[in-house]
Amino acid sequence: MRSKDRPAEGSQRVFTHRRQQGTAEATHLRAEDGFPAVLVTSRMVELMELAASRLMKTRLREGESSLGIEMNVTHAASTTVGGTLRAVATYDAVSGRVHRFTINVFDATGLIGSARHARAAVAERKLLAMARTKVAKPDLSLMV
Repeated sequence: MRSKDRPAEGSQRVFTHRRQQGTAEATHLRAEDGFPAVLVTSRMVELMELAASRLMKTRLREGESSLGIEMNVTHAASTTVGGTLRAVATYDAVSGRVHRFTINVFDATGLIGSARHARAAVAERKLLAMARTKVAKPDLSLMV
């Protein structure tokens, strides 16, 4: 099997985040947030994107990167803090700059989540230029 046709994997230790001085509340859980000590869907999605981006890397040209543009996720089972996860991305198809994947996430007991995911190939310099332009023109609707 050619390396471009092999599934890609990513793994991650499951842990909770504690609020630290100077961090944004949206990025770290606090005990008073009321979440149980299990893997949250956002962390599973992060791992899914990692596996797909690793698989797509071999298909990118010099100076290109990839961005997730679509994801349809099913979080089917919980997993506890302290376990190890494995995400397996399988390449499905390409249409222009959009690449499609099927991703499954497993813990020690089996499948805990799956997704259909699309990533776009983008020129890094154009992406950075667009981000700089957006920062220079803040969206007033976001200001409270």
